[in-house]
Amino acid sequence: MDPIRVFLADDQELVRSGFRMLIEAEEDLQVVGEAADGAQTVAGVLACRCDVVLMDIRMPVMDGVEATRRIVASGLPTRVLVLTTFDLDEYVFSALKAGASGFMLKDARPEDLLNAIRTVAAGEAVMAPSATRRLLDHVVPTLPTNPEGPDPRLDVLTDREQEVLVEIAAGATNAEIARTLYMAEGTVKTHITRLLAKLQIRDRVGLVLFAYETGLVRRG
Repeated sequence: MDPIRVFLADDQELVRSGFRMLIEAEEDLQVVGEAADGAQTVAGVLACRCDVVLMDIRMPVMDGVEATRRIVASGLPTRVLVLTTFDLDEYVFSALKAGASGFMLKDARPEDLLNAIRTVAAGEAVMAPSATRRLLDHVVPTLPTNPEGPDPRLDVLTDREQEVLVEIAAGATNAEIARTLYMAEGTVKTHITRLLAKLQIRDRVGLVLFAYETGLVRRG
C-alpha cells in the first residue's frame, strides 16, 4: 500500500523540520514537499499531487486561508489540515469555510497529529463535537438566511437523511446519532456517506454549514 503523501506549509523552518522528522519516522507516511509561504504552497501542491497538506494559517505572501481556498478550488483530492497556535480563532473558521478538513493545535501530542493526518487522508474531518459546537457559535451567525422557505437543495435528501443531517449539525457523534435515531452506527455512517455524495460536500464540517445555510436547522 502506498504511503500517505504529506506536504508541509509553515514559515518557520524549524517547525517544518520537526514535522518532517516526526512524519518520516512512520512507515505509512511520507513528506513529499514543503513551503514557507502560501503562494509556494499552492504551487507545490499542484505540482506534487499530495494527499494531505499540513497548513499553517499565518504565512507571508499568501496566508493559509487563501492557500486552502485555492487548493480546494483546484479540484484536487488533496485534503487540508490546518495547524494553529490559537484554538479556533477567526482564521481557523475562515479556513474551514474555505474547505479545510479540520484543524489541530501546534502543541498537540505527536500521536494525535499523526492520527489526524491519517484520518483526513481517509476522507474524514478532524473535528471533535465540542469544536463543532464552537464552530456553530462563531460561524452560524455570519451565514445568510433563507426566509423564502425550504431550500431546493434539500429535495435530493430522504427524510431519514435529513434527520441524520440535523443531528450532525447539532454536533452529535455517530454513536449519539445512532442512539437518538434508533439505528446501528454502521447505518449512520452509510447515511453520512450518501449525504456527502448527494450534496457533493467534502466532509462533516461542510455538512454542518450546509444544514444552516439551507435553513434545515435554525440558529439558536
